[in-house]
Amino acid sequence: MSHSDDEKIADLEARLWHDDPRFARALGSGRPRRPREYRRGRAWLTLTLAIAVLVVGAVLAQGLLLAAGLVMAGAAVSLFDPARRRRRAQPPKP
Repeated sequence: MSHSDDEKIADLEARLWHDDPRFARALGSGRPRRPREYRRGRAWLTLTLAIAVLVVGAVLAQGLLLAAGLVMAGAAVSLFDPARRRRRAQPPKP
């Protein structure tokens, strides 16, 4: 490889390490894991909890629980957006 190719690869490696160090570390050890964009364990847990609150609110006929379940479900669905962190990390443009 030429010198410019080595620089490009080093730059790519540095950006990957900065973006998702756990993924880069696992990739370097030869046991890759899912990138951050595809790890959604907390989102599924939050969505399951929201649905449980909705069901309990419907069974007990409690409007407050129903409203809380709907708000939690909306928050949980937004956690599934893979570009959420990138948009939050970027500074606003003037």
